[in-house]
Amino acid sequence: MRKIINIKTHNYNQLLDITTFVKNIVTESKIKNGLVNVYVQGATAGIMIQENWDDSVQRDVISLLNKLIPNGVWEHDKQDGNGDSHLKAGLVGPSESVPIIEGELGLSTWQNIFLCEFDGPRKNRSIVVSIFSF
Repeated sequence: MRKIINIKTHNYNQLLDITTFVKNIVTESKIKNGLVNVYVQGATAGIMIQENWDDSVQRDVISLLNKLIPNGVWEHDKQDGNGDSHLKAGLVGPSESVPIIEGELGLSTWQNIFLCEFDGPRKNRSIVVSIFSF
């Protein structure tokens, strides 16, 4: 099974919790045991599993990436000013896979799935959710 989630982003760098969207697709699939892969299309965004207990972790992720990969100092910035976005997306990666256990996402209590926007705001980010049954 495969579904597309379309998300609008609002900031240049932003983490958006998409766990509920993915859970709903897993429920709809009726798959009891398998794997769900969450993949963002685009070269300037990523997918990350991270804590969502409070927003400080998400802000810390953005802060760390901005310190490691600052804006405006990369060769690609001469093209379109988003060299940092490509590097952040490459570091985080475009996908995560999560086991499906007894029809539920196999995430721990504090884990959620995030779309990582590194070149926003965007009218649309497409996230491909693919479900595989065992």
